[in-house]
Amino acid sequence: MASEIHQNDIGTRFLITVKDDGDLVDISNASIRQLTFKKPSDSTIVRTALIFNDGSALSGVMYYDSDVGDLDEIGFYKLQAKVYLPSGTYYTDIHTFKADCNL
Repeated sequence: MASEIHQNDIGTRFLITVKDDGDLVDISNASIRQLTFKKPSDSTIVRTALIFNDGSALSGVMYYDSDVGDLDEIGFYKLQAKVYLPSGTYYTDIHTFKADCNL
């Protein structure tokens, strides 16, 4: 994530690593890769994530680039990823970040 995120930022990249007991999860066969954002107002949005290709055979990393309306509130957001695989459904830890106001 960026070091500072601002209200209405577009293109902010959110990188999430999916692990199971500390081991990377192969997400290449996932039928669904999604990120759920909980805004400061407690409303939620769900976005589809893409696989982050870093050149390794298994990175376990997916990403989403923010779009119009995603970061429309000032304050603290929560973020969690979910992946549906043939072997099961995986949820990541919940991450918190702040969207600051603009001048």
